[in-house]
Amino acid sequence: MWALRAAGVLWLLVAAAAGPCPRPALPPDTVLSTVGANITLPCLQRQLEPNGTVSWKLENQAGSSERAVLGASLLLRQVRYDDSGRYSCYVGGCLVRSLRLLVDEPPEPPGFSCYRRSHVKDILCEWQPQRRPSPRTRAVLWVKRLTGENATEQRCRYFPKVEKFTCRVTVPPSEDDTFLLVSMCISNGAGSAVSKDQVISPDPPVNVLVDPVESAPQKLRVNWTYPPSWDPRFYRLHFQVRYRAERSQSYTEVKLQHGEKETSLVIHDAWHGARHRVQVRGLEEFGHGSWSEWSQEAVGTPWTGRTEREGRGSLGATPLCPDSQGLGGLGVGDHSTVPLYTFLVTGGSLFLGTGLLAGIVLRYKKKWRRGSLGQGKASAVVQHPLVPLAPPSPTSPLSEAPLLSPPASPGAPGSGDFGPFDVTNMDYLLVPQ
Repeated sequence: MWALRAAGVLWLLVAAAAGPCPRPALPPDTVLSTVGANITLPCLQRQLEPNGTVSWKLENQAGSSERAVLGASLLLRQVRYDDSGRYSCYVGGCLVRSLRLLVDEPPEPPGFSCYRRSHVKDILCEWQPQRRPSPRTRAVLWVKRLTGENATEQRCRYFPKVEKFTCRVTVPPSEDDTFLLVSMCISNGAGSAVSKDQVISPDPPVNVLVDPVESAPQKLRVNWTYPPSWDPRFYRLHFQVRYRAERSQSYTEVKLQHGEKETSLVIHDAWHGARHRVQVRGLEEFGHGSWSEWSQEAVGTPWTGRTEREGRGSLGATPLCPDSQGLGGLGVGDHSTVPLYTFLVTGGSLFLGTGLLAGIVLRYKKKWRRGSLGQGKASAVVQHPLVPLAPPSPTSPLSEAPLLSPPASPGAPGSGDFGPFDVTNMDYLLVPQ
């Protein structure tokens, strides 16, 4: 498969074109050798004369391999690419034979990729060989349209800095939707190789995530992103999702339709409480090429509600009861969203407030009761009449002096404002009757 690595992948290319890729024919006087081999170039087919002097000359080249003349032959050890050229043999100063040495390696089959940055740009196809090609290696791109026309040849250029071949295909704006067949031919003096028939296939989607849907025990939300090698600003992909429960062996496949959100899907028939494995693959939006490989598996479990029930306690299990008047379905269960600690805080506050109020009422009630009793005692003492006592008996041992003084005249000194009795002596109140 082609690894599509640039922005705006070329969706026109799908298979190899039937272009010629023959091995180049070598001239009769050419000697072919591989890199690193020892090669012997003969000069004469017959025996050298005793007085003959043999010499070799490499025309317009400066070979780097070690050379040794053995009789009428030239020995080259561990030849390299720059040893290629025409070698001439001279006997007595006269040219006797000329041979062409070609040092080369058979080319490897190309595995190229194509891309297009936008609809107004040319198509670029690139191939980077695993080893550095010989200077005589050539690359040709064969392009054929499905309209029945013959394949056309596009020359490719090798860039030594990046070590890759690059081919350019020009597509007129009027043929922008044309279906093209493309192949690449690599050839040199040692042989030729052609690319295999290939079909455009994007890389699989990445970052596949599976998340539960809240309050939906049979749903899963799947999200993914485009592969880094495919830029959706120029060409889009269609996606297909397959999923299964871990306990099941068969997959359920869902293909996203046009107009749907490209990189997400909600699964509606997931198994309650079961782990599911999900994969996604993509196809070029116009249906050209083939589906990508399936992405890596992502695992997810639908919503179970365990955390919700633990937080709500018994309130979450209360069924809804319709209103007796039929005006609504509001029941106790509708208030289950209020946290339990709210009820505890409210109830505790009311309990403490009621207790405090009762304490204050009892305290003031006791004070009021004590105040009313004190006033009653004071009024009883004030309103008690003073009764005069009989004069003391001469034989009384209690006192020699009278407790009450006789009344004085109003004008007498010391009479004051006292009444008919003198109560300054408090012992008067303690005398038994």
